[in-house]
Amino acid sequence: MDEEFSIHAKNITVRYQPVMSLRDRFNEGRRAARDVVALDAVSFKVRSGEAFGIIGRNGAGKSTLMRVLGRTLAPDGGQLSVRGETSTLLQLGVGFNPDLSGAKNIHLGCLAAGLTRSETAELYEDIVSYSELGDAIDRPLRTYSRGMQSRLGFSIGKHLNPDILLLDEVLAVGDEAFREKSLKAMYELLDRSGTIVLVSHGLKVVQRFCDRVMWIDEGKKQKIGAAKEVVNLYRDTLVKPAFDMLGSGSDRRALLDDLETLDGFD
Repeated sequence: MDEEFSIHAKNITVRYQPVMSLRDRFNEGRRAARDVVALDAVSFKVRSGEAFGIIGRNGAGKSTLMRVLGRTLAPDGGQLSVRGETSTLLQLGVGFNPDLSGAKNIHLGCLAAGLTRSETAELYEDIVSYSELGDAIDRPLRTYSRGMQSRLGFSIGKHLNPDILLLDEVLAVGDEAFREKSLKAMYELLDRSGTIVLVSHGLKVVQRFCDRVMWIDEGKKQKIGAAKEVVNLYRDTLVKPAFDMLGSGSDRRALLDDLETLDGFD
């Protein structure tokens, strides 16, 4: 693998068979359900020290791709090379035990990442302090808001000191001050030649933070290039048809007002 790149994905393909109801099984008779292609021969490289964004609509295959990069999902086809230690923060709540306290989830998360108990103990106070959760750290995770879960997840991942940080919508919730704090920590990782892969619907954050961006849709790569170029193409492709259908009048003006502050799409 070229030392210039932290990640090299070639023709990554993921298929799965949908779960069929009894009615569907009866209607289908003996025919097997068709495979759904979640990722269709997706290829790309991520440079060492780069912030790389992945955008796309819900169901486009972004989270599936992140699971492949984090090695929690084996692809059905293609080749993947990853250089360095990864810290994976997938969608909020993934990997957490909701019945355990935030404190116990810190210990579990660190141990799962390969740290020893003594190494975890050394990091514990710093993780708690960074998360700004206060006394809530001793409460069950199921009592946490999404923003609190985001703080805890990012705090754990940040202190694992990874070479590659994978973030899937982790910055989508929470207060502005903590998001800015998280972005600062991400810049610090990049300064020491770390690599970040960021999935987000927040187009402003993606364009501001990422060097390059890949847009995927229906499991296929649509475009890869400079962040501003790809984000603008994605925005125009999604919004312009709906905008033109409105014709003129108050609805069109209202949508135009929304676009002035648009931060992403669901």
